[in-house]
Amino acid sequence: MSEITITIDGKECKTQEGEFVLNIARQNDIFIPAICYISRCSPTLACRICLVEADGKQAYACNAKAKDGMSVSTTTENIEEERRAIMEVYDVNHPLECGVCDQSGECELQNYTLEIGVDKQNYSIADSHKTVEHWGLINYDPALCIVCERCVTTCKDMIGDGALKTIARGTEALSKELKDEMPKDAYAMWNKLNKSLIGPTAGDTLDCTDCGECVAVCPVGALVSSDFQYTTNAWELNQIPAACAHCSAGCQIEYDVKHTSTENAEDKIYRVKNEWNYTSLCGAGRYGYDYENANVTKDENAFASAIEAFKKADTISFDSFITNEEALILQRIKEKLGTKLYNKEASAYANFMKNYSLTSGKSLDSSTLKTVHDSNFVVSVGSALKTDNPRARYAMNNSLAMNKGAGLYFHPLGDPVISGMSKSVMQIEHAPLDEEAVMYLLLDLFARKDELSSELQSYLASFHSTKTITVEETIKEKVVEMVKDAETGEEKEVSKMVPKKVSKEVEVDVNALLSLVGAADNFSDNMEKFLKKKDTFSLIVGEDFFNHPNSANLATLVALFEKHSDFDVLIVPASTNTLGVSLICDLDAANGGYTVGLNVKGDFTLSSSGNADLDMPSLNQQEGTFTNIDKRVIPTNAALGYGGYTLNDVATALGINSKKYTIDYTSELPNSKGFSGTAFDSLKNEFTNSGEELRGYRVNSQDVDVDLSINPAQIANNRWGDDEITIYQVNPVMQFNDATKRSHQLNDSAALYVSASFMEKHELSENQSVRVKTKNTMLDIDVKLDSKISGHIACVPTFDDKIDAESLFDSYRFNKATLTKV
Repeated sequence: MSEITITIDGKECKTQEGEFVLNIARQNDIFIPAICYISRCSPTLACRICLVEADGKQAYACNAKAKDGMSVSTTTENIEEERRAIMEVYDVNHPLECGVCDQSGECELQNYTLEIGVDKQNYSIADSHKTVEHWGLINYDPALCIVCERCVTTCKDMIGDGALKTIARGTEALSKELKDEMPKDAYAMWNKLNKSLIGPTAGDTLDCTDCGECVAVCPVGALVSSDFQYTTNAWELNQIPAACAHCSAGCQIEYDVKHTSTENAEDKIYRVKNEWNYTSLCGAGRYGYDYENANVTKDENAFASAIEAFKKADTISFDSFITNEEALILQRIKEKLGTKLYNKEASAYANFMKNYSLTSGKSLDSSTLKTVHDSNFVVSVGSALKTDNPRARYAMNNSLAMNKGAGLYFHPLGDPVISGMSKSVMQIEHAPLDEEAVMYLLLDLFARKDELSSELQSYLASFHSTKTITVEETIKEKVVEMVKDAETGEEKEVSKMVPKKVSKEVEVDVNALLSLVGAADNFSDNMEKFLKKKDTFSLIVGEDFFNHPNSANLATLVALFEKHSDFDVLIVPASTNTLGVSLICDLDAANGGYTVGLNVKGDFTLSSSGNADLDMPSLNQQEGTFTNIDKRVIPTNAALGYGGYTLNDVATALGINSKKYTIDYTSELPNSKGFSGTAFDSLKNEFTNSGEELRGYRVNSQDVDVDLSINPAQIANNRWGDDEITIYQVNPVMQFNDATKRSHQLNDSAALYVSASFMEKHELSENQSVRVKTKNTMLDIDVKLDSKISGHIACVPTFDDKIDAESLFDSYRFNKATLTKV
């Protein structure tokens, strides 16, 4: 699209042709009232309050597309009359319960009523009783609902659940006299408001992934968190800007905090909010916030034992649920004491990126979630996207919904949520270990083959053959008939074209890679439709690749695909700060003898989970930074107090440093790995009105010498048999780790998560105990039906530290197992 200039209230605004006027106004700090519109979603025209005058004609700013030279006025006498009438209608029969409403103090209906100056009411109509609905984590009060449809639009366009819709309200119709008495937009809006409510698409049950984004966007108190409702007033809460610590997306959040009660002055997190106009949040981030390590004091004996353990240990084993600053402290301990650093999942990611770099010539992938969001063709491979990184799934859905996009989702585990996002997404359930075949297929479909090596071109060509098939087609055939004139009786020849079916033999290309990955027979036909008018492409690569037996080859294939196709590639780090740990720490390949464990079990264990030899603060009790999926160093702040020791205290006792605070390390993060040396207190944590992210800073990708001797290997002969069941190491929706499990709203016990078809095939029932056995070990676990998966793969979670799920697997996330009833 070309750059154009429009004028809004006399201010010249540069923008792209076709952008909505309301977005342009917001980007240029010009206020246009709007209740129903969300910047990243499609306009609904539900509220009509964004009326403007564009080139002399009234239009809705949320739906009016910019043209070069357009002149816009945000208010006229007629527009002010319409807006006032609309706000009066919104206030008709709206319950006067602001004193107890959870939205009071941050309610948009309150704000706009005051902004537009509604001080009297000119309209009235009989109201009807509307029952409050309880949808699990969410309560819906239809009496408060103004049917702006933000919840419906967000669920469809941003999240991809499509779990909400407008339904009939069941009230009497408006009198026809009102139509003549009211401004037309106010009447149209009121007519809709009088007829409609919000309800679940699935009937009485809200069938979704429980992200709670509908609550976040609700401008009034109609949709609220059932846990938060009636617990506090909004204006009593202190907002603590932070980053969600549950996955590598590092989503922007605010902890809403105040004292626990009149008897208990300690701070408590009451809820989590997000800047929903610019970024979305999953259910784990929204509801899994109270995982702090509470009631901890400084145990001097335990601390002394910890120092002795560090001096004695030859290995520190840890996870990636730590800050960049803590990772740097561990690296400094390694450098001073010669201790090994072992982090299994970060090592796998680091090795993958190292092999990727040797072909790509850069240390980091360059894509971001926004790049995916802005694409119109997205491919995902190697990730259970819905649970591994929900924000990546949202970005893919937004591409499909907002950009008229299409996509491919390659994964062995069937996902009805992904396939339900759009008719223009194809889900290909390939067998485990076939990720290499998928990457070769993508190269074959999308790479500029003339740029590939002759060996690789030949290898791709070897999968192609031709065969002759008989096809039936309809042709037009000329037929001559003698027709008698009804009046004269004269006969004459009349010719016409009639359809005729004929068979013919044609040669077609057969791509063996399609059958290797289990693509359907109509794959090529669908692809032809999907790719029409597509010009921006993204590939999402997930953690299944990192621990794949042929991970190094997959890394090479990913780098080749990025270099020789039009795709931007986004590689999803496995855990909260996997990327930061992999950049900061020199990781070792294996554990040693005596091990200190940080958030993992060791001979001496430090942990934020409250069941360790020495307590550590949880990530909602710390200041620090993470390096997220977008390669941004993002700040987080402590929401709750902590009375125990920190890793910085350990470092001080070991003579590593004399820094007062952990965040004193932020400016010392290694420049050689792309960090900027910015001090913690200098990091920004905001978005601009145009949606530009100003959280922290972007890590600089480093140039890497390309190894020209590396050639991709052929597909390994490691086909997956069907003699046993397949298990997959993955968590259910809203569970990531022990922290989410400890949250009071998400507390759950691990189970073997299976689909309805799996349960039926193996004659299982809910909560039945089974024994899962691999060549490594066995595990007794209960069965749980998961409506968010399909197919015949059983899911073994890792969020519950009471079971040793990882022992069932080697390194790859899939494994063969036997299953017996206990």
